[in-house]
Amino acid sequence: MSYRVGVIIGSIASKSINRRLASSFSRLAPESLKLEEIPIQDLPFYSYDYDDDYPPVAREFKAAIVRSDALIFVTPEYNRSIPGVLKNAIDWGSRPYGQNAFAGKPATVIGTSPGAIGTACAQQHLRNILSYLDTHLMGQPETYIQFKPGLVDDSGEITVESTAAFLRDWLEAFEAHIRRILGR
Repeated sequence: MSYRVGVIIGSIASKSINRRLASSFSRLAPESLKLEEIPIQDLPFYSYDYDDDYPPVAREFKAAIVRSDALIFVTPEYNRSIPGVLKNAIDWGSRPYGQNAFAGKPATVIGTSPGAIGTACAQQHLRNILSYLDTHLMGQPETYIQFKPGLVDDSGEITVESTAAFLRDWLEAFEAHIRRILGR
């Protein structure tokens, strides 16, 4: 059994450390997790004015969520919360009312920051949003990664073995969570 896992990276920065972290997941994940980024950078600002006729980029974004068996949200922390681009993407995926593509999806949250507490505050805000949207969030293990220079090399390899081992365990726990939620 394999699972299609959509990865939503909440940064559009060209040198995003969260994107670098996410690039390591495919090397560490169990073979049954097929990871695929769901890009957010081209989404316009959400407005209910679009609800009757979503632009093509928003339709494709939402369709990618629907095609995914599960979701990994990778969030930076800006001013103790999630970036606006991530909230905008979530709004596109959950609207219009009654057409929430996130509902019922197994999901997990991770992020990295140079600060000692990683992205703890942003993750808490994101968990609140995703809970409201009826995702099935994995509660444990929580993943607060302090990003230090050299943690992820240019090829996407985690250079600190204890961090790589932690991330492998986290991805294996997520696979078990998906299996429990989907029953397959």
